[in-house]
Amino acid sequence: MHKHGSSMASNSNSSERQRIAQQRLRVIAGHLQKHEDGESGIIAAECKADALCSNEGKKGTVPKKRQEIMKWNGWGYSDSKFLFNKKGQAEFTGKRYRLSGMILPSLQDWFENTFGASVKQHKSPPSLNAGALPPANLNEAFLQDLTATGIPFSHEADDRVFRAHGHCLHEIFALREGRGFQRVPDMVTWPNCHNDVVKIVELACKHNVCVIPYGGGTSVTGALECPPEEMRCIVSLDTSQMLNEGGYCTGHEPDSMEFSSLGGWVATRASGMKKNVYGNIEDLVVHIKVVTPRGVMEKSCQGPRMSTGPDVHHFILGSEGTLGVVTEVTMKIRPIPEYRKYGSVVFPNFEAGVACLREVAKQRCAPASIRLMDNEQFQFGHALKPQVSSIFTSFVEGLKKFYITKFKGFDPHQLCVATLLFEGDRERVLQHEKQVYDIAAKFGGLAAGEDNGQRGYILTFVIAYLRDLGLDYYVVAESFETSVPWDRVLDLCRNVKERIIRECKERGVQFQPLTSCRVTQTYDAGACVYFYFAFNYRGLADPVHTYEQVEHAARDEILANGGSLSHHHGVGKLRKEWMKESISDVGLGMLRSVKEYVDPDNIFGNRNLL
Repeated sequence: MHKHGSSMASNSNSSERQRIAQQRLRVIAGHLQKHEDGESGIIAAECKADALCSNEGKKGTVPKKRQEIMKWNGWGYSDSKFLFNKKGQAEFTGKRYRLSGMILPSLQDWFENTFGASVKQHKSPPSLNAGALPPANLNEAFLQDLTATGIPFSHEADDRVFRAHGHCLHEIFALREGRGFQRVPDMVTWPNCHNDVVKIVELACKHNVCVIPYGGGTSVTGALECPPEEMRCIVSLDTSQMLNEGGYCTGHEPDSMEFSSLGGWVATRASGMKKNVYGNIEDLVVHIKVVTPRGVMEKSCQGPRMSTGPDVHHFILGSEGTLGVVTEVTMKIRPIPEYRKYGSVVFPNFEAGVACLREVAKQRCAPASIRLMDNEQFQFGHALKPQVSSIFTSFVEGLKKFYITKFKGFDPHQLCVATLLFEGDRERVLQHEKQVYDIAAKFGGLAAGEDNGQRGYILTFVIAYLRDLGLDYYVVAESFETSVPWDRVLDLCRNVKERIIRECKERGVQFQPLTSCRVTQTYDAGACVYFYFAFNYRGLADPVHTYEQVEHAARDEILANGGSLSHHHGVGKLRKEWMKESISDVGLGMLRSVKEYVDPDNIFGNRNLL
């Protein structure tokens, strides 16, 4: 399991009470983790930084020098990428994923036909130019005091650049074009434990230094960008060395799971693809400890529910690094599921698919994951299909396609696909599966096999690598999400896609953009909808500015159609102009009041949310 970090000076008596309480919980958890009768249950387990830094010999899950294994100007591991090889075939490199080493025979045709691009027009990104980086604006008094603590730090160029950004299009585009950023952290520090974080935050308050917590670096809202106008020394507080493997299953699996961190999940109110079984992050959290400029904030009790006024955890959930650093989280954990089964359903059109998902939500029988892809995503998913290994498999696939399109009369340009993932006790899974397929049949859905479902989930953790491939060939791409009531899903999906196409045309995009969406989460009252859009930017003077204008218009359209500002990506700097509209003047004032009390000197000065 993971953990995250940050905190400040706290009352010694309450700390002692908390230490004793945590010892008791560990004893209780020890009894709970192995049921004599084999019964499976939910357990609360701590995910925390050691209080006293007694972690000599411990190896964290992430290296300090992340750039040794990860791209500094793109997504993920350095050895993993999509490319078109010398034969013109698409492949995915490396050995880390199920797709690694496989040829994707349909991707080139889809790519060139969809974007009007040519794989012969390749552009390579530049190397990191450390000399172009502004010199570090160090606070010498802070540096002297920090050195005395023994907490590791660096002000080397590659460490600073790596933590100057997340994964918004404009951030990655700037790196790949060699443009850099107006402002980057002046130094990076790596606390090993809760007390290290307390010391760093105390010193930051003492010397008026700006601290920006850095977890996994996967933000897509501009949350990790340094404010250009910040004149103080900026310290990136990298929590990676407080992460250690615990060997449990939380069931929380956001698409960024490999690289994101528990503290980041808390700070952004994250959601995972299996939330139907395990819940969103706010459902999984039992206890949070956070270091703020005012001191350490935590509850005195880890009971499952309290009626003690508004839940203070919710000040931290979604706070996006503006109030402090999370050092400890107690989460519910579960035994690894006994049985897992994939599935897929083909629907004649998107409308039928949405109606089916709504009925599944109504009957509260959603699998661990259910995702409905529109036709554009179906075509895209087909293009990512690996090379068929046998004539027999190819023949069977051909029969399936013939049956669906010719015998059943499905239009290949209208049909859509839902992928399913069931987890749990085998007997219950099989009963659950039958219930879902029976509902699907009422809406014209046809079972399309386990393989198609499994392939959809295999692609989950490699999809993000595709944007880098697009940038190699003058294609910009991005995703954004929302949540929306059921009765607005279809209108919202249609209107947003139409708005994107219209805006691209009006802004001089010379090639037809790709717009697609999928319904990724279901709730009683509505759904989460994910949009993808991309276009060939050749001929545009400032492709990122054009993209941002289009996305801005798309967000306006989402709000006009009853959608939320964000379901799980968060607000950051990218969307904060809509916060007043989203939560009201009074709501925004309440958030500002919390910020002003907890952090009066704006030590956590990333300027997200407000």
